[in-house]
Amino acid sequence: VKGIKAWIEGYEGVRAATEELQLAFDYCKEELVTEEEVDAAYAHALKEVEDLEMKNMLSHEEDQMPAVLKIVSGAGGTEAQDWAEQLMRLYQRYCEKHDYKVTIANLQEGDEAGIKSVTIKIEGDFAYGYLKSENGVHRLVRVSPYNAQGKRMTSFASVFVTPLVDDTIEVNIEQARISWDTFRSGGAGGQNVNKVESGVRLRYQY
Repeated sequence: VKGIKAWIEGYEGVRAATEELQLAFDYCKEELVTEEEVDAAYAHALKEVEDLEMKNMLSHEEDQMPAVLKIVSGAGGTEAQDWAEQLMRLYQRYCEKHDYKVTIANLQEGDEAGIKSVTIKIEGDFAYGYLKSENGVHRLVRVSPYNAQGKRMTSFASVFVTPLVDDTIEVNIEQARISWDTFRSGGAGGQNVNKVESGVRLRYQY
């Protein structure tokens, strides 16, 4: 019900904004309103339309699902762990602003400050759709408060976002598309090297 209500409110907001813009334009001709007021009404109507179009673009089946967001600190030691915690707080504030429910499933704190990794479950309308573009490595360059020499440091943190798939998505695996590759280890080593096929690779042909 909440999701349907949001679509209705979005449509009503666009309709009201465009009608207000039309009235402002007509009144401007009669010099009842200023051009600045027309510009303000236009900017408001444009924002309402773009917001609704953005929501409509998230039409993939998984976009509407909850998301699991994982942050892992990278190279940079304590500085990177602090950067990972900053990212965690940033995403938490974003979710609060959009009325998403946030649940921390797993948190590993840093040795001195920050966090080493965290896994967050995010529930709400189009949670995965809005957050999926955050996938990747995030970099921070700053004068580190953890560096005694006051040098500028570069820190990295990886962010992984996956949809929280439920039973509405069916996964069909065709046996005919599966193939197995076995191979032997290479190089010098013990008696099993080059004699026993200890490597196995599973392939699935799309």
